Amino acid sequence: MSEAYAFIEAEKTTHGVALLCRLLKVARSSFYTWLAGEKTRRARKAADDALAHEITVLHLASRGAYGVPRIHAELRRLGHRINRKRIERVMRERGIAGVTRRRRRSLTRPSKRAVPAPDLMVRDFTDPAPGMKLVGDITFIPTDEGWLSLATWLDLATREIVGYSMADHHRASLVVDALVMAAGRSRLQPGCIAHSDRGSEYTSDELRREIRRLGLRQSMGRTGSCFDNAAAESFFALLKAEIGTRCWPDRASARAEIFAFIETFYNRQRLRKHPVWGYLTPLEIRQRHEQGHALAA
Repeated sequence: MSEAYAFIEAEKTTHGVALLCRLLKVARSSFYTWLAGEKTRRARKAADDALAHEITVLHLASRGAYGVPRIHAELRRLGHRINRKRIERVMRERGIAGVTRRRRRSLTRPSKRAVPAPDLMVRDFTDPAPGMKLVGDITFIPTDEGWLSLATWLDLATREIVGYSMADHHRASLVVDALVMAAGRSRLQPGCIAHSDRGSEYTSDELRREIRRLGLRQSMGRTGSCFDNAAAESFFALLKAEIGTRCWPDRASARAEIFAFIETFYNRQRLRKHPVWGYLTPLEIRQRHEQGHALAA
């Protein structure tokens, strides 16, 4: 029936509504009711198109990573009070979706002779203040030149990547360099826990000496248990999903893109839901902590 009403609307200036309704055997009152609703539908469609444009811009800015929750949070940060179900509908109708992470297999290479440190985390990956708990891990990025090794240290209070290092090897110096960076750019508290798996890089004497020098405490999960270092492994799953798991032409290209992801997007732009403050970036969470510390002082 809506096709008949649309025809009447298109031809009414030529033949008149009464004649067209009589020919098509529809009531004029029904046509005018449809016409009033059509104006509302057009306005709603125009509003949805405008919302879809904003969503598309935010989705592209997130490297295609954001789904409904973070798109909703970004729009709220921009001052838009839009129902989450409406955002979900608009994204679904236009085929806009965030990335889905794939499970990551364990790459831990335990040393047979090394004595592991005790597990000081016990799967408690929360912390009320920055600089108290770090989690570290290594992943390998494929390039046409060979593997690029990436080691990171993540602060559990802010989920900020505070230290990282990349190289064409995965010797102990890789994780040591990342830890030195973490100590240099963040305020690690005395007795801060540095947690990792039992890979040979983490059981090395070189890393243990650096941990003692920095006044930290070393902690390790069990061999082959991804849940004991879930927070660190979760970041690598996120990185590979949101950057796009592919093979780079060379290590330099991979290094540049990983650097941009960590420094430009992940630490400073990517929203994470804080249990108290809502959706904030890791940098904003750290700044909130620092402001609270300053006020307390």
